Amino acid sequence: MTTTQELAEGLDDLPYDVFAKACPSRGTLEHVTGRWGGLILCALYEGSLRFNELRRRVDGVSEKMLSQTLHALERDGLVHREAQPTNPPRVDYELTPLGHGVAERLHALIHFVEGSMDEVLAARERYDSAKA
Repeated sequence: MTTTQELAEGLDDLPYDVFAKACPSRGTLEHVTGRWGGLILCALYEGSLRFNELRRRVDGVSEKMLSQTLHALERDGLVHREAQPTNPPRVDYELTPLGHGVAERLHALIHFVEGSMDEVLAARERYDSAKA
């Protein structure tokens, strides 16, 4: 089993440091963990989707935000956009191998959070009651 210390020591060997202000990994982390990035990646983890299918799957995202987030994820090499030369044009989005690796980890986190919601809701209730 890997300890937290072993993980931290392994990070010392990496050429990038997300904690450094100018590190380019910080931007990618923001794209992945932002309000919509993680949801989009996990929706695509289920399989290739067209723009409107993706918009329906990620309830609440606007067309503008979906488009901007997809562009950022595509630029980071996490999402592949495939435009079909049909009339009307058909555009499909799917994860790249890199995106699949990120989405797999996010998917596990989402399942953990969903499975822990009873505990979270109880903690919120205790907190709110103590503050009242």
